[in-house]
Amino acid sequence: MVSFELKDKTALITGASRGIGEAIAMNLAAHGARCILVSRKIEGLEVVREKIVTAGGKAEAVACHLGDLTQIEALCDHVAKTYGRLDILVNNAAVNPYLGPMTGASPGVFDKTVEVNLRGPFFLIQKTVPLMEKKGGSIINVASVGGISPGMFQGIYSITKAGVIAMTKAYAKELASSNIRANALLPGLTETRFSAALIENKQIYEYALQRIPMKRHAQPEEMVGAVLYLASDAASYTTGTTIICDGGMMA
Repeated sequence: MVSFELKDKTALITGASRGIGEAIAMNLAAHGARCILVSRKIEGLEVVREKIVTAGGKAEAVACHLGDLTQIEALCDHVAKTYGRLDILVNNAAVNPYLGPMTGASPGVFDKTVEVNLRGPFFLIQKTVPLMEKKGGSIINVASVGGISPGMFQGIYSITKAGVIAMTKAYAKELASSNIRANALLPGLTETRFSAALIENKQIYEYALQRIPMKRHAQPEEMVGAVLYLASDAASYTTGTTIICDGGMMA
């Protein structure tokens, strides 16, 4: 029988204080995982942690700036000392600080986007691999359909997400012999704090809907099923792939 249960699994979810990250954490915990909730600020994480604990799940909140390698190393040391190992890593944290033509973007905006969206996940994977090697594990990187087809005025963001997709495939090949799987989730237009500027802009939103056969945007909870599959033993032979959840946009 195929099982999606995650009992006795330890999962680390970045960007877990809201949106897709919160939805993923809530559902992994509901299926038995011990969740380590990570974001830059502890306040939002504590709200999510309380929701999980109230529902009968297990979670802790840990503040970590993924652009700081020292903080990443401290986070991984904490996981090692507290749990002994890691079974599931969900790289969800991201920024999209610039909405406009790439020709007008500053070096600071470019560097910040790369730092959080690509550099942070790269080194977090690197530092957590030793925590997975003994028994194997699942790495799930949240990329975007923009990594395949760049969104309007989202060029830099899309470049980083294309990098996340390539990084996922490269890690999948390198880590397969250690029974560590690496896959990517590619959401389409989903209602989050980052997408508010797109959804609330009538012109951009109507343009987006023209490209989405289902004629609507997604809710964060609609991304969870794919992540649950990739995190569980049901995906034991799935690595190096992407799952697109976009209402048919890339069809």
